Amino acid sequence: MAAADRSFQDILQDIIGDIREIVRSEVRLAKAEVREEAGRAKPSLLLTGAGGLAGFFAILFVLLAIVRALSLVLPQWAAALTVGVALAIIAAAILATSRRTFASLYAADQSERKTADGPNNR
Repeated sequence: MAAADRSFQDILQDIIGDIREIVRSEVRLAKAEVREEAGRAKPSLLLTGAGGLAGFFAILFVLLAIVRALSLVLPQWAAALTVGVALAIIAAAILATSRRTFASLYAADQSERKTADGPNNR
């Protein structure tokens, strides 16, 4: 069959079929690349998780040691309460700083959008 004998509809269907196959191939390639990257990252992620867990336990034991040391001069409940309140204050300060950081990022993002949109657009 010569190219002149084909109808426009047949040519268009072939083009659409080729595009579908290209998209499917790209999706398969992307999946394979993600699997490969995940496989290479897995040992590092496991070590990072183990290190984080060990650090968490280290912090807990340091806090326990602080409570035990304070219990030499205070009742045990007061020592635990003191450490708990100190941690709550530290956590509040960290969260407040984080909130301000996010607020400033959001404000900067909003100003960039207004600048990009122009002075008359909102």
